Amino acid sequence: MSEPRYGIWIPVYGNCGVMNHPLESRDASYSRAKNLIQLAERCGFTTTLIAQHIINPRNQELDQLETWTAAAALAEATNSIEIIAAVKPLLFHPAVLAKMALGIDAISHGRFSINLVSAWFKPEMEKPGINFLTHDERYRYSDEWIRVVKALWSGEKVNFYGEYFQINDLKLNPPPVAKPHPRVYVGGESEPAQELAAKEAHTFFLNGRPIEVIRETIAQVAQKTKFRSQPLGFAMSAFVITRPTDEEAEAEYQNLRAMVLAQDDRSELLKGVDSEVVMFKNMAKYPGVGSNGGTAAGLVGSYETVAHRIAEFTKVGIDTFMLQFQPFAPEMERFAAEIIPRVRTLTVDANLKIGARG
Repeated sequence: MSEPRYGIWIPVYGNCGVMNHPLESRDASYSRAKNLIQLAERCGFTTTLIAQHIINPRNQELDQLETWTAAAALAEATNSIEIIAAVKPLLFHPAVLAKMALGIDAISHGRFSINLVSAWFKPEMEKPGINFLTHDERYRYSDEWIRVVKALWSGEKVNFYGEYFQINDLKLNPPPVAKPHPRVYVGGESEPAQELAAKEAHTFFLNGRPIEVIRETIAQVAQKTKFRSQPLGFAMSAFVITRPTDEEAEAEYQNLRAMVLAQDDRSELLKGVDSEVVMFKNMAKYPGVGSNGGTAAGLVGSYETVAHRIAEFTKVGIDTFMLQFQPFAPEMERFAAEIIPRVRTLTVDANLKIGARG
């Protein structure tokens, strides 16, 4: 059992839990993103995810950090952390996106990756007049789209004639710093998402879920990867609440949950969700705090409880944890000080036992 990687969600909506926390007002600015990612780097986090929307799903009157300009700036502002920018293929022609990614790859000296998400919020496509394809067609589009992007990252001239794209004798330079190319993460919960991840991804992003659900999902996806030359990685999102005791952590969870129920108006968001998106069908089963599964992963508890739960997720195949906190900075520092060393001890002990048996 290897020690996992830890990353943070950049709060592109302003916050990751309660939108207006008494100790943390909503702030979707680049300056906040920069401060958080630099702190994360100092704390030993090794990756970060910047979600992508052109409008805030809760209310388009609220600000929303722009993903790709922020990613380029954060690449310059950091030294070692991986920067993952989400991308919705319907918003970018693959040739344009491939070139943009190569630029950030160069700025970051090979630390840049993309997270392919096939879109779920209809208004951000419909309002600017972009055709919002049906659920399964979005994945067919994404499949062809990422094949074009990867071909253009190869450094070779590309001729591609598909259902959606026709590329004629096009070559992009310079070639990528990351070899063979920037990593590709894929997110989603549907069967087409799993198929796309098994075929094209370096890592499959899972939303936070109880460990038995994660174990089953990994087993399902693993069946689709039999012919891959490299194993597929698995990352999971989670909102962490940890304190010296389980009782203190549960009290803080109840405090945050009460604030979410009192002030989090998701009516505009829910009206805009494509009814075929599996993620939102599943989310209804797991009310809690945070986005993309949030506290459903169960990383709520004492330092010992949370460390052991992370170790258990690692055993079933999760190698990267993309985390949310609130208030973000102090809780991230708490996690770095109290949880990361405990998990390291657990994974080292497990490896020593395996070595002793061998």
